[in-house]
Amino acid sequence: MIYKSIRFSNGGKKVPTKHVSAVLYFIPDSKLLKNNIRKIIKNDGLILTDCELDLFQDEKEKELFTAVKSGIYNYVILSKFEKHKLTLDSFRNYLSGIIKKLNDKKVTRLELHQPEFSDVKSVFQTEAALVETILEGLLLGNYSFDKYKSEKKQKYDLRVLFHTKIKITSLSEKVESLIDSVAFARDLVNEPANVLTPLELIKRTKKAFQNEVVSVSAIDQKGLVKNKMGGILAVGGASSNPPYLLILKYKPKARVKRKIALVGKGVTYDSGGLSIKPTNGMLEMKADMAGAATVIGTVLSAARHKLPVEITGIIPAVENMISGSSYKPGDIVKSYSGKSIEVKDTDAEGRIVLADALHYASRLKPDLIIDFATLTGAVAVALGLFTAGLMTKNDELAKEILSASEEVDEPLWRLPFNDDFKPLIESDIADISNLGPRWGGAITAGKFLEYFVDDKIPYAHIDLAGPALEHKYRNYTEKFHTGFGVRLMSCYLKKLSS
Repeated sequence: MIYKSIRFSNGGKKVPTKHVSAVLYFIPDSKLLKNNIRKIIKNDGLILTDCELDLFQDEKEKELFTAVKSGIYNYVILSKFEKHKLTLDSFRNYLSGIIKKLNDKKVTRLELHQPEFSDVKSVFQTEAALVETILEGLLLGNYSFDKYKSEKKQKYDLRVLFHTKIKITSLSEKVESLIDSVAFARDLVNEPANVLTPLELIKRTKKAFQNEVVSVSAIDQKGLVKNKMGGILAVGGASSNPPYLLILKYKPKARVKRKIALVGKGVTYDSGGLSIKPTNGMLEMKADMAGAATVIGTVLSAARHKLPVEITGIIPAVENMISGSSYKPGDIVKSYSGKSIEVKDTDAEGRIVLADALHYASRLKPDLIIDFATLTGAVAVALGLFTAGLMTKNDELAKEILSASEEVDEPLWRLPFNDDFKPLIESDIADISNLGPRWGGAITAGKFLEYFVDDKIPYAHIDLAGPALEHKYRNYTEKFHTGFGVRLMSCYLKKLSS
């Protein structure tokens, strides 16, 4: 973390402090006149020069962060926003960026004035929703992954005094619980593969859930052989770190409204196998278990919020490596379902291990199945780095998931998923091929997965190969892998159980 901890409370009487302090105001474009700004900051006894205000009013400037000589604060921050350009992510993204600047200035006390709700109500339905995004921004921006650096910056505690009508304590506790779940998912994805082996993934998951109403178990290599889970065994067969099927079961004490299965791709490292990747293609492959991290983070959040939804998380945890026991292009793999797979590319391994996991999920007869996987580069080519691909034939399920996506601003785009794509993965010598033609690669990969799901169960596939990995489109995603999907699914599950 950037700050050792962040504590939230409602703002009260302003008093001088020995700590380095700052005050933050949000200024809408309708109140940019100097006299208006001076009225806004007058109560804190702050004085800004004409030169500073002229600079802030420049069209290119979005923020004034300056030291002040008068008043009880060391720094004053003015953040400008244009009403017609506001999105649900505007304040979340801004606050996640400001946290780094505060830390650089060694600020340990921040007085934060909420934007006037009348200035933002075109975007936010409630004042609580506005405050929630601000809290999320500070907590998401506070994430870092520096455990392997030998020299670390000194870490401070930050106290945030929030000037709002909302009672901040109960709301901040809920938000902190959610973002802690996101951070745990991010920690898993950011760990190097020499540390986070399939077995280590299981150990850390068990530790995370030791105080939750969630059982954690795993089918080991002997169990995989006994159950004839040929997909997982084929992909994991070349590694000195054996494969597992990790199973999480959350059964709330409250009356259960829905039973769902969440399946996550848990390839803790992907070399490509014998269809080996180039070095540049391998650098991010510690993150090929981001789908698994999304499932684990989602179950953790659901348990902590005591949601009345029964969830089974199913994660095939493997390494796709190279040795004399590697599976090979041209092999026929017998999956857990009994269906055979022609291997045309050993670097299309995620769908092979998910085939076994999805059949396992189907046998549980849940109300619906959703899987998450960094499955294809094709989805990032199609949608870019900050949008995941949603594939389902169930319109109601798509509508519900997309609604949650819009609410938390973790973008999804629904891709075509009709049966015209099925012939593209037919095999002359097996039931199905693990690779289709170049065109529509994300969709044919999804159709492969669908082949192993009971067609009576509503099913959705989310390919998060773009947004799960670090990218520069958000302040809170620019350096570290992102934990994409945990906020999305937590929102979806709350809606599902309401």
